[in-house]
Amino acid sequence: MSKFTLTVCCPTTRGIVAAISTFLAQAGCNISDSSQFDDLQTNRFFMRVSFTSEEGTPPGALREGFVEIAQRFQMTWEIHDAAERMKAVIMVSRFGHCLNDLLYRWRIGGLPMDIVAVISNHLDYQKLVVNHDIPFHYIHVGKDDKREAESRQMRIIEETSADLIILARYMQVLSDDMCTRMSGRIINIHHSFLPSFKGANPYKQAFERGVKLIGATSHYVTSDLDEGPIIEQGTVRVTHAQSPEDYVSLGRDVESQVLASAVHAHIHRRVFLNGDKTVVFPASPGSYASERMG
Repeated sequence: MSKFTLTVCCPTTRGIVAAISTFLAQAGCNISDSSQFDDLQTNRFFMRVSFTSEEGTPPGALREGFVEIAQRFQMTWEIHDAAERMKAVIMVSRFGHCLNDLLYRWRIGGLPMDIVAVISNHLDYQKLVVNHDIPFHYIHVGKDDKREAESRQMRIIEETSADLIILARYMQVLSDDMCTRMSGRIINIHHSFLPSFKGANPYKQAFERGVKLIGATSHYVTSDLDEGPIIEQGTVRVTHAQSPEDYVSLGRDVESQVLASAVHAHIHRRVFLNGDKTVVFPASPGSYASERMG
């Protein structure tokens, strides 16, 4: 049986769920998981449906048949073949904890995606990446050549047909043009001290102020630095007995976990942009294992 995911966003109105369910039933499909949310503040409706085609209907035929419903309800929609894995490019600088975590989860099947390239402005992780049989691209980024460097980055992204860019502690600001061109397709991670502790050594600043919770935020990248729609957040408690080094270690752990969770949600089409925020449907208990192993 072929497995598919339908994602829908449209203005709120009656009859959407009934229309979708009827269409799938008439097309010989069986719904295995469904999530929906009606945002009364924005009057937007969001839905994600996982289904199987018991008759082996090709995705092209399903998409063609769904057009009339999509037009009737003014939907932004997609039908994805679950067998087609999302292609991702990872960008990293000199902090490797998120990169290492992503590579490990990818290797064991926890993040079923195709990592088509790793781009870095340093050579620190070249050997690690090459040992995973992933193309590594070193692109120097200096004050006078940022535009050229970004042009080379975009060339790699386009040549690999990447669907997703993951900033795994990539410590360079992307241009407004790149953020606009890749809107909703670039995920970043940073500590959650902003705007309280900016600049160098935020964990040392937090230690000196007696912070009791360390957190991390993963979000889509926009031209507003570190202010894009949030996908995932996490925290860990610290005490007065811990050192600044403990803060850094715990902070790196939570950053890695939060970024992986955000990427997991995105590659399984569970994240919907909703203005300046997101709708993130959780993985259902019955579907998590299949999502995990792809």
